Amino acid sequence: MVESVSQTVEFYKDVLGFELVMTLPEEGVPDWALVRSAGVEMMFQSQASMSSEFPSFQNRPVGGSLTLYIQMEDVQEFHARLQEKGIAVEDLNTTFYGMREFRVPDCNGYMLVFAQQV
Repeated sequence: MVESVSQTVEFYKDVLGFELVMTLPEEGVPDWALVRSAGVEMMFQSQASMSSEFPSFQNRPVGGSLTLYIQMEDVQEFHARLQEKGIAVEDLNTTFYGMREFRVPDCNGYMLVFAQQV
């Protein structure tokens, strides 16, 4: 659930390099969108649309309640690309469970962890 589907799509496209697959409605301000990058697909739905579809979502805050763990190839190159864009990302680190990873918050406050097996 996001406040603005348009702003979220812009962040995922312009900052993280995802491609827009589709929005609903196709014209005007979208309530829903699907983005994709290297086999990872993510769907975003506006707070207003979610609340209409699921009344229990009314008055729930957006963001900060979820960490998305995304395994990928070339995590070091992706990390460097984000730094070159001036994006505040954490340093790359190697974990005790054999992953090289870093974290970055998205525009809604959700935490994204990008990782590659070492």
